[in-house]
Amino acid sequence: MQVKVKDNSIVVSGVECLDLDLTLDCGQAFRWEKQEDGSYSGVAGGYFLNIKKENGDLIFNNTSVEVFNSFWIHYFDLNRDYKEICNKLKEDELLSSTIDEYYGIRILNQEPWEALCSFVISQQNNIKRIKLIISRLCRAYGNELENGFYSFPSAERLSKLSVEDFEALGTGYRAKYLEKLSKEVACGKIDLEKIKSLSLEEARKELLSIYGVGIKVANCALLFGFEFYSAFPVDVWMKRVMEYYPDGLPECFEGIEGIAQQYLFHWARNNIK
Repeated sequence: MQVKVKDNSIVVSGVECLDLDLTLDCGQAFRWEKQEDGSYSGVAGGYFLNIKKENGDLIFNNTSVEVFNSFWIHYFDLNRDYKEICNKLKEDELLSSTIDEYYGIRILNQEPWEALCSFVISQQNNIKRIKLIISRLCRAYGNELENGFYSFPSAERLSKLSVEDFEALGTGYRAKYLEKLSKEVACGKIDLEKIKSLSLEEARKELLSIYGVGIKVANCALLFGFEFYSAFPVDVWMKRVMEYYPDGLPECFEGIEGIAQQYLFHWARNNIK
């Protein structure tokens, strides 16, 4: 990976396996909006960013070198060798053709709090509506960072809300889950950093003890917000995919099951009737 500053933008070359459409609009994160020029604008970690790909280079706009180094490199996992990971996954016959067709899906390292809230909201919901609810939440209780783009509100801020306040955002039956979750994170009863330090099984057990968090939400949060790359979320699409693996997941998935899952999920949505 080579990094240089050009015309107030940060230009990154040499990053393989990062397709912005497949990564930012695949259902793992809900704060990115595609712009007319093909770039994406969004907020993560309290920072606004516009990013685009041009002639194989990643162009980071509206950020500083300091923030790029301290936050965006980790968020986009730019130091991880995804080419090696994809070559390993391609030992599986189904993934071999899938990776060739959809090359460039990458797991984002999101903040645990935002990821957990987002996937609580995602229950029995579609991506368009999830984005709408989260946008309302951020607009109402976050801080504006850049022309209509808002930070994700803290647990402390949301802990002051009632169930009715959450319902007013369109969260439906999930309002009671979010109200209790916010209060318990804010007061320290739920320690997200501690959960991040546990083993996968222990972390999953902790998340499943949270009101309103089931196995799918727990595994999504673990994969997308707590950096457990071996977490393997299963929804209706993945249940159909598992029919192709009657003997369980292949050995080449070990330790990176979550990355394999993203490719399989995308394949299923585009190929299974």
